[in-house]
Amino acid sequence: MQEFTYHGCDDCPLHATIVGEGPALVLLHGGGPDHHSMRPLADRLADRYTVVLPDIRGYGRSTCADPACHTWAQYTADIVSVLDAIGTDQAGLIGAGLGGTIALRTCLKQPDLVSLAVLISAEEIEDDQAKAVETALMDEFAERVRIQGIEAAWQLFLPTLQPLIGNLVRDAIPRSDPASIAAAAAIGRDRAFRSVEELKSVHTPTLIIPGSDDRHPTALAEKLARALPRGHLAAVSMSPDLHTADDLAIAFAPTIRAFLQAVFQ
Repeated sequence: MQEFTYHGCDDCPLHATIVGEGPALVLLHGGGPDHHSMRPLADRLADRYTVVLPDIRGYGRSTCADPACHTWAQYTADIVSVLDAIGTDQAGLIGAGLGGTIALRTCLKQPDLVSLAVLISAEEIEDDQAKAVETALMDEFAERVRIQGIEAAWQLFLPTLQPLIGNLVRDAIPRSDPASIAAAAAIGRDRAFRSVEELKSVHTPTLIIPGSDDRHPTALAEKLARALPRGHLAAVSMSPDLHTADDLAIAFAPTIRAFLQAVFQ
């Protein structure tokens, strides 16, 4: 295991951990947790792959308290930066929640960089009305972080999330910088995609592991699998029976490994 620092295109210092050896994979955690949430999965892939675990800008060690720096374009640019840092021009992207959206954005905007994608519990793609509601909620979240702290702010979301996601969020709070978490909520003002139709031009081989709550709906995973020309719907999915990062790895690693082997063969 090696920890390293790299810099975004805006010179913001960002941090990652790297394990294993082989074709490159970048594991992108969800919004709220940090890279620790993906470490058990990385350990199950490191025997055949070089696995990079960034703390996404604003989370964990990658502090960034400027709301203007939290956009989908910047997050995609950060993928370019981490690939430059490890000396490769292509990698597989495996993302959960927020990380899955970053993976999809990279497939759409920088397709030559991505050899494959795995989306775990994809985030909802809202219509205009739902997006306005989300923006207001994220603004309220940021204000609560500043006034009451991170844990109090997460009460806006935790009651409706799967137990696994809630536990990963709670685990990361002591390692989180409040100013960065508040700034990261500005992503709610940006728009990743306007519809699933927009993603029909993504030709990257993509495995989609369905979510099962309002923010990560099963129906979205099914739509993505139909829309993406090389999309594959996994037989496994998020479940209330999953509670820890180890549970996530045990449940999903075999399916992900089989997909990787099929693509890289």
